[in-house]
Amino acid sequence: MTGTALPLSLGRIRQAIAAHRPAVLPVDRPHAAVALLLVDAAPAPEALFIVRAPHETDPWAGNIGFPGGRVAPDDGQPRQTAERETREELGLDLTGCSYLGRLDDLYGATLPILVSCFVYATATRPVPTPNHEVAGIFWYPLHELANPARHRLATFSWRGESTTQPVVELLDHGQPLLWGITYRLLRNFFGILELPFGPTVSENPCPPPNPR
Repeated sequence: MTGTALPLSLGRIRQAIAAHRPAVLPVDRPHAAVALLLVDAAPAPEALFIVRAPHETDPWAGNIGFPGGRVAPDDGQPRQTAERETREELGLDLTGCSYLGRLDDLYGATLPILVSCFVYATATRPVPTPNHEVAGIFWYPLHELANPARHRLATFSWRGESTTQPVVELLDHGQPLLWGITYRLLRNFFGILELPFGPTVSENPCPPPNPR
């Protein structure tokens, strides 16, 4: 599969996100925060992904995602959560990176959760040291993330039910697919850049607030 020639640069990304006014949703359910870390590479910036380690209490175990986790009461702001979780999961200190801004908040489509995503950039590729929560890490070029040849619909079992979702095939056959909240965050990211990402699909309605 070959990538698409997209007009991507860290400078353009920085300008687009700086001009974006993110949708910040009410915190009426459990709140998580993640970090989208970009490195200035050629031919296009690359994003850092993790594969979450298997864990019986983690609904996203085994999935591709961004470093992050639940907002703790003493975190103060969700951005602090994204930075703390990245430090705990990967040993990376995002305070030494350039903070670009925030994507739109998202409600989970099937779980009562709110997710906030914060974008950072670094000039050189850091070397993560994953902890037990992370089964794998990889960097992926943004132009190849948007390659239509990697996008498709897939039907698979999730939490005991069959679901058909738009996915991106990034890794070898049989490896995890990129889908769900991470897919939706990336669609928002590319939308801010006014670039296409995947097929046009209707958004799932937001679930009702957490009854707790």
